[in-house]
Amino acid sequence: MRRVAITGWGAVTPLGLTASATWDALRSGRCAIAPLQSLPREGLRAGIAAEVRGFDPLAHFDEKRLLLLDRVSQFALVAAREAVAQAGLEFRASGLGARSACIIGTGMGGELTRDEASRRMYADNNPRVHPLAIVKTMANAPACQISMEFGLTGPTFAVVSACASSNHALAQALQMIRCGMADIAVAGGTEACISLGGVRAWEAMRVLAEDTCRPFCRQRRGLVLGEGAAVFVLEEYQRARARGAAILAEFAGAGMSADAGDIVFPKAEGAASAMRLALADAGLAPGAIGYINAHGTGTPANDPTETQAIHAVFGEHAHRLAVSSTKSMHGHALGAAGALELVATLGALREGVIPPTANFLDPDPACDLDYVPNTAREQAVAAALSNSFAFGGLNAVLALKRV
Repeated sequence: MRRVAITGWGAVTPLGLTASATWDALRSGRCAIAPLQSLPREGLRAGIAAEVRGFDPLAHFDEKRLLLLDRVSQFALVAAREAVAQAGLEFRASGLGARSACIIGTGMGGELTRDEASRRMYADNNPRVHPLAIVKTMANAPACQISMEFGLTGPTFAVVSACASSNHALAQALQMIRCGMADIAVAGGTEACISLGGVRAWEAMRVLAEDTCRPFCRQRRGLVLGEGAAVFVLEEYQRARARGAAILAEFAGAGMSADAGDIVFPKAEGAASAMRLALADAGLAPGAIGYINAHGTGTPANDPTETQAIHAVFGEHAHRLAVSSTKSMHGHALGAAGALELVATLGALREGVIPPTANFLDPDPACDLDYVPNTAREQAVAAALSNSFAFGGLNAVLALKRV
């Protein structure tokens, strides 16, 4: 079975407009959760979010191109450009495009275009919809736009599995390279979900925090919405070494499972199954893992359930693990969450620094692991997991090794 290397990363997040800026903010423990700027806060119970600020679409695209791009595709394209540039690849002239896949996860697709079309029809009583609304809102638009930008003519598609979308997309890309369907993959996730309709829908579920995101601590009150994108270049390992690429980490394995239980309430057994499968796929013993980037949404149900799952998989080693939730800093970016968290996991492996769980106050007896509260920790990590658990009981876990 072929090994897989990560040779490029790119990101547009609430913490920074590049992957390196995002990682610098993560290791410093900076929180991007703040009062909403893109929406009117009047009438909203939870008037906070982790928004991408300072992003100027016209700095990246001409006006004609922007007619085809929802914010969700804009984020994905800019992140992909950074990742491909770092990897040092040129797809068209070299003919690599035919052996290159593009798989991008998203939970909502072109939400802002959809929300605006609904506002025009129902609030303004305007029956005319933008003629490009469909190609902007469709969930596969970001993957298609990246494919067209770089000339990637191999397998190209979207993965939509709520908050596990990015990890599912990356796992698919891993398997494609392993089995020989592709030699290179541009993969990750993107989300631009902070619309008035979206925020109100999440408020109706009563899972949004009104103060901030405090995963695993006793004062947690719920999740905080975020947005952004992170995209990675994956390559067959020996190919990357032969061309002298800088390898960020080895993408060692992935595990996926379904709870087959409740549509929203998580099951520890399902999460534990995905972690065990990821370890087995990577050929790693539980004791080899030094860090877990947790799903850690800050909701009453998720955090103790994930803690139980980690105990079930790791036994006594669970208390020696560093576990943190970076959603405390960049918010919950839904379908892009796993991709943003892979930036954190890669940074931990490369630099030996564990990003913290920010906003942590008092421990919860039901959450009894080492959550690296508030301050990053210098700690060498040889292997790590990144967890994503979604509504619908869908679980996807990635396993990485330091090179």
